[in-house]
Amino acid sequence: MTTKIRRTKIVATIGPASESPEMLEKMIAAGVNVVRLNFSHGTPEEHRTRAENVRAAAKKNGVVVGILADMQGPKIRCGKFINGKTVLEPGQRFILDAALDLDAGTDERVGLTYKELVGDVEPGARLLLNDGLIVMDVDEVRGQEIHCTVVIGGVLSNNKGINRAGGGLSAAALTDKDKEDIKTACSIGVDYIAISFPRHGADMEYARRLVEAEGSRAGLVAKVERAEAVQDENLKSIMEASDAVMVARGDLGVEIGDAAVPPVQKKMLRMAPKYNCPVIVATQMMESMCDNPIPTRAEVNDVANAVLDGADAVMLSGESAAGKYPVEAVQAMDRTCRETEKQRVLPSTQTRDPRFPPHSIDECIARQAMEVARMMDIRAIMAFTHSGNTTLYMSRHLGDVPIYALTSQEGTLGRVTLFRNVIPLCMPINYGPQDAPQATKDVKKMLLDHNLAEKGDLIVMTFGTPMGESGGTNAMKIIKVGDDL
Repeated sequence: MTTKIRRTKIVATIGPASESPEMLEKMIAAGVNVVRLNFSHGTPEEHRTRAENVRAAAKKNGVVVGILADMQGPKIRCGKFINGKTVLEPGQRFILDAALDLDAGTDERVGLTYKELVGDVEPGARLLLNDGLIVMDVDEVRGQEIHCTVVIGGVLSNNKGINRAGGGLSAAALTDKDKEDIKTACSIGVDYIAISFPRHGADMEYARRLVEAEGSRAGLVAKVERAEAVQDENLKSIMEASDAVMVARGDLGVEIGDAAVPPVQKKMLRMAPKYNCPVIVATQMMESMCDNPIPTRAEVNDVANAVLDGADAVMLSGESAAGKYPVEAVQAMDRTCRETEKQRVLPSTQTRDPRFPPHSIDECIARQAMEVARMMDIRAIMAFTHSGNTTLYMSRHLGDVPIYALTSQEGTLGRVTLFRNVIPLCMPINYGPQDAPQATKDVKKMLLDHNLAEKGDLIVMTFGTPMGESGGTNAMKIIKVGDDL
């Protein structure tokens, strides 16, 4: 038999350290399931080349790897300094000047990329710069100038980000750049598009209209990183309007405070199953591996806790994009996930198994397939699927039995790469209404040919009847491998 399947997926950001075909092959061999293209950096041509290299490397490894295009979003930044930086001291007065040229920053003031910031703050507001390393309180807003007092100082260099503690910034989730980047991502044929800083479900619905206008079926990932987004009603609407969510802990931690991030992460992982919404946990998961060949014990614990809480995927950012050890970072994440998945799921995490009526026939079949797998010694679940929805519903239930998504749809193969415990398998045959017996025989042969099962093993197979017609999964059968081969 083959090595036991890793159920939790690994997303790795591609950048200068990992974009070469040779490095991509090594990272995919080490266990990458989805690659992230960061549209905050690079040209459309560079993103296209990276996507092509990813697909070629995946083909060489004989696997399917999904591609996630991450939009930059309305990142609010200070301008540049004449001297490249300034040093701020506690108690010092400093001005954020929306009228100042973006290249004319001095020791007293700096320009703003987001001119509307002057209308989003008032005396007493707290601003966090450079991921919260520098803190300023707003004293007054005078015309286009925001007069502040430095609370926590330090070196402020060019183009550092600005957040408001507690949220409240009015910037739209999609900028003009994002709209152009969505067109590029759709033309590349990515599987997922991540939307930065959505406030509520309406932001995701607007993004979906843009994607659909390009003729794309790419799934939408909501990056939850605004204080407003974690409010119950907003988070509910985001999950309802998205195909997946990301716990984007960087900007989220700056806005709501670092101590509030772990409870929010667990809250999202508890809520997501009800909305059939996969969850990616991201940011600084193995940050020390940017410079070191092994992670810290705390980082291993962080990844392990995400796995135990039922995350669909864990993500590498700078570790794989610009770090010294991109392959080792993937390997470390892989072994941490595998070791953690050996443990029994804690009772507190069983809320992932949703206790509510199924929304559709195919969701009912998916749930029953998982129940059969729990009751019997089932080797695998083989799910014929056109859209991937059946395997999505199955993946919402915690279980050890691998779920194989059998489809001829290239987009569906890419989509399921993000689903926990789901493995894409290309099934190029298009069966007709009377072909269920032949499909069963083909599945048995595929299991043996791919060393996924042995003769005598029991398998659950789900499919739609009659076969060959569009519609949801409505049938399930238990088969024994090798009976008629």
